[in-house]
Amino acid sequence: MATSFIDRKRTSNSEMSFIDHLEELRWHIIRSVLAILIMAIVIFVNIQWVYSNIITGPINPDFVSYKALCDFSHWLHIGKALCMDPLQIKMQTTTFGGQFLSGISMALIGGVLAAFPYVFWEFWRFVKPALKPKEVRNTRFIIFWVSLFFFTGAAFGYFVLGPFTFNFLGGFKLSNTVETIPTISDYLDNLTNIILGCALAFELPVVAFALTKIGLITPDFLKRSRKFAIVVILIVAAVITPSPDWISQLIVFTPLFMLYQLSIVVSKRAYKKMQEDDENWDKEEEEEVEEWS
Repeated sequence: MATSFIDRKRTSNSEMSFIDHLEELRWHIIRSVLAILIMAIVIFVNIQWVYSNIITGPINPDFVSYKALCDFSHWLHIGKALCMDPLQIKMQTTTFGGQFLSGISMALIGGVLAAFPYVFWEFWRFVKPALKPKEVRNTRFIIFWVSLFFFTGAAFGYFVLGPFTFNFLGGFKLSNTVETIPTISDYLDNLTNIILGCALAFELPVVAFALTKIGLITPDFLKRSRKFAIVVILIVAAVITPSPDWISQLIVFTPLFMLYQLSIVVSKRAYKKMQEDDENWDKEEEEEVEEWS
């Protein structure tokens, strides 16, 4: 009977521990959602300015990327290969509540992007207690690096890939009798896919670092897999870019391939550091054994 009672008590403590973890996770999620909602409300209050100056930027004739890319094309001595004629595109809604719902979508998507560092910080606070002190030391500045690559990818999608994509799709014509008048929701879906797709794709070095640390990949594995990675990157580039033109896909492929190369360097440094730590650990164990003997 005593053993049965002890077993039941241990089971109860373990269940309470699991429930405590769930409760802690719930509060992390609640705070993250609140952060997103606060940023979404701020954006929605200024939705007209956000729409005119940010959302429609890639299709605005005065958008900074058009001139910058054309100047860059001349600097590379490739003529007007990267120059694009700005388009005048009018959008429409097909329902009475279309503009209101689109405003809410813009605010929520913007809230997710703006609150990303805080949301990741909440996630990191939940995961961090489960890590060993050495693992925590190896992940210093993780929030900074994850946020940096995320926003760099988002900026690449917004300032570089977006203009190429919408310029191609908006200027492509099957016939002069057909006019492209996209809906706001269609434009938002394409813009969101481009920005979030690039933002997540640019996290490749961070993912390589994490997978190396937990022992799932090695730098040699990444080097051997380079030819397969090129195929995967081409597929990802085709998915991220709604437009089928080779220039847009090349623009996506180039930085992603460079990020893969950077991932090999990051993985190599992380793997080397792990080997040094293991050697130091073995030496410390040998010294302790000698002291006891």
